[in-house]
Amino acid sequence: MGRILAIDYGQKRVGFAVTDELQICANPLDTIPVAKAFDFLKDYLTKEKVDVVVVGEPRKLDNTPSDSARFVEPFVNRLRKALPEISPNTILARMDERFTSRLAFQTMIDIGLKKKERQNKALVDKMSATIILQSYMEQQDIEKERNTPEQ
Repeated sequence: MGRILAIDYGQKRVGFAVTDELQICANPLDTIPVAKAFDFLKDYLTKEKVDVVVVGEPRKLDNTPSDSARFVEPFVNRLRKALPEISPNTILARMDERFTSRLAFQTMIDIGLKKKERQNKALVDKMSATIILQSYMEQQDIEKERNTPEQ
């Protein structure tokens, strides 16, 4: 079984999170400048077995694409074209990323990080990717339960 990799794509930085090989636990991986994100991703996908790449989908409250979707779509299109070459069996999925930055910031408060540490945008991006990944994993569990016949 391969990992699940989540991406929180931003205008300046890209946060990455990944599961363990058994797809049980979501963990922050890294935050990379946008200009280096695609190379980082290609390198990671050639070294690690990844079953699913989940990209955060920026949406407004009314479920329409947000303004930042215009930055994410070119990256997703480039990734979609490159995936068969890098990892032919890897699935590309999208996950609603509304409120992930706020949740990440609140999590940093809850775990007791000092104000100076909470101002680290790279940490927020990495944690946002982890929240996207955790949400995706929970959604998959719900879908499995729905599709499993009752005994």
